[in-house]
Amino acid sequence: MDIYIFVVITYLAVLFEVLTQPQLEKSQKEMEAECNDKVADLKCKIIELEGKVDELTLNERAFKENNEKVLYYTGLSKWSVLKVLFDYVEPFLKKNSVLNSFQQLLLCLMKLRLGLSGQDLAYRFRIHKSTVSRVFVFTLNILYVRLKRLIIWPDRDSLLETMPMVFRKHFPKCVVIIDCFEIFLERPTNLLARAQTYSAYKHHNTVKYLIGVTPQGTVSFISEGWGGRTSDKHITEHSSFLSNLVPGDTILADRGFDISDSVGSYCSTLKIPAFTKGKSQLHGIEVEQTRRIANVRIHVERVIGCPGPALNEKYSPLIYRTFQLIHACTHSRTFCSCVNPVTSVTRPLL
Repeated sequence: MDIYIFVVITYLAVLFEVLTQPQLEKSQKEMEAECNDKVADLKCKIIELEGKVDELTLNERAFKENNEKVLYYTGLSKWSVLKVLFDYVEPFLKKNSVLNSFQQLLLCLMKLRLGLSGQDLAYRFRIHKSTVSRVFVFTLNILYVRLKRLIIWPDRDSLLETMPMVFRKHFPKCVVIIDCFEIFLERPTNLLARAQTYSAYKHHNTVKYLIGVTPQGTVSFISEGWGGRTSDKHITEHSSFLSNLVPGDTILADRGFDISDSVGSYCSTLKIPAFTKGKSQLHGIEVEQTRRIANVRIHVERVIGCPGPALNEKYSPLIYRTFQLIHACTHSRTFCSCVNPVTSVTRPLL
């Protein structure tokens, strides 16, 4: 009897296994398919989240081929320009920093471009505020040393070969268009420095620079920094600008540059708009000459900013080292706190 019962139970067990096996196999396949679908969905979500993280993270991948983002954060026109600049200075940036080389350059350009505070940049890059200061100063010095060679005074033959037609017609011997621009400073605590940097024109403490632009539109000269109260004439005569002139050169300038005698001592010519002082009105020839000068002076105005995004607006903050900063900003354009107290109005700010 026991044997019979055992055989029956064994038979039923085998029969149950045979009947349920297809259902188990089917259920297992369905589970595998469901798991594969979930894995695929998770992979898509991971890719999507990685893209969002890249957008929020300030690294090279977040800026690659994003020209609009590059322009906003750095002031450079497009990604390819930023990449060329990075490749040029990358070997000289710190390798053992908490930030990689690209982030060091980006931090410096963002501070110059947007005027962000050290604490703001510390939050953005997830570093300490003091690290922001060290990285900025170090990178700024690297930019100054590596890029200052980009500002050169071209020889006359090169200028004549590529002279724009508007200059060839009216100013065929023009070698440079000059102007001065000012950048706001924090008000110095030193009273002498405060007086020497106060600009009556801007009604603010400023530092002033002389800039020269070739007829082709490239920056060919940048002076050292001077207190905002220093006149354009004084800066021009006491910088190294005049030593670049050769006999026969023509310089275009604004009315404030009363330097005809200084330029004439180098056998060169100064062209400035006509004055109405002592006259009821300008002569027709003077009006036409003034109009021609105004038409070509737009080149230097485009660089320093009237109209359009100015150099002193584009790189508004004047921080740490004025001379290095303004050169780095100017080089980056060509590549397309407070200053130390001044002991004399006639002495450049360094």
